[in-house]
Amino acid sequence: MSLWKRFKRAVRALFGKAIETIEDPKLILEQNIRELNEQVPKMNEHIASVKATVTLLERELDKYQKEYNDLVTRVRAALNQNREDLAEQYALRVEKLKQSLVQTQAELEAARRAYDKALEVKKLFMRERERKIQEARAALQQYERAKWQARIADAFEQFEVGGIDQTHDEMVRRLQEKSAAYEARLELAMDSIDTSRLKLDEEMEKIQARESLARLKAELGLEAPPPPSPQQEGQESQGKSPLL
Repeated sequence: MSLWKRFKRAVRALFGKAIETIEDPKLILEQNIRELNEQVPKMNEHIASVKATVTLLERELDKYQKEYNDLVTRVRAALNQNREDLAEQYALRVEKLKQSLVQTQAELEAARRAYDKALEVKKLFMRERERKIQEARAALQQYERAKWQARIADAFEQFEVGGIDQTHDEMVRRLQEKSAAYEARLELAMDSIDTSRLKLDEEMEKIQARESLARLKAELGLEAPPPPSPQQEGQESQGKSPLL
């Protein structure tokens, strides 16, 4: 092999190693876990801000309501004393105060909806966060086991007889398979939040919990056992042997 070819192969190896280090799935997943944990206090701060807005609007609406009741009382008192001029002034203030009441009530309802939505988003985020963290940690553990197995394999491969050409294609294939597996796991860990699937999982968990409680009550003699679900009937029919 010429000196120039050896130089080119060395340069390619160096650049390849640098790219592999920058895009190391292990480092990326560890960073993802840190970022997921860092988002929790930021989300709590946002929810607290929305809640504070709701509280302020409630207090403002209560103040306007008390002022409105006081003005209505004054209008009645002025009319009882035949003070039309004074009653007119109070009536004008009542009309302006009604507008403030309507506007504040609308803002309060919007703030309450925003607060409820923020709580729902946090619930879904916390569940998805836990799932992604567990998935990432499982991938990291598997990666560490794979590296340990690779070191053992390297130790045994040193005892094989033959030149580079005999093992080159096999080593390339193994590395490609590992790279594909790492990339697939990384894509799975970075999937976006699927709200509908999470809600469906919650409904299924509730159904399973009710069925488990009903069976337990039946075992304890508290009530009759529940009828089997279609899924259970299908499993029982498959378990029975056909009639001769």
